[in-house]
Amino acid sequence: MKKVRLNELAFARSGDKGDVSNIGIMAKTKDIYDFLAKTVTPEKVKKHFKGMIKGDVEVYPVPNIDSLEIILRRALSGGATCTLRFDQTGKSMGQALLRMEFEVDEELLEQAKKKDKEILETYSVV
Repeated sequence: MKKVRLNELAFARSGDKGDVSNIGIMAKTKDIYDFLAKTVTPEKVKKHFKGMIKGDVEVYPVPNIDSLEIILRRALSGGATCTLRFDQTGKSMGQALLRMEFEVDEELLEQAKKKDKEILETYSVV
């Protein structure tokens, strides 16, 4: 087992609707999705954000695209037009979540590294 950050296993995109932040987590492989679907819990997410989330956290599986949708209620101090937060629309929330740490076995980490290599080979402009 090895301790890694979520960014080694998945990608994230985040946004907002009023005082609600939403984060999409896209796993790099199906096996990684299965692992994340079991281990990314509302409690773990709320603890990771250390008091920034004043409301509930919900985690929804989206298995057909190996993803999780995470809803953070009362997370943006009232929303874009009401807050003094630097990140009024929660665009950095996904990046912040990618810093969450997990203990994973080496096989999952190797799958993630292989997927990263495939992506670089496919999309690199060198």
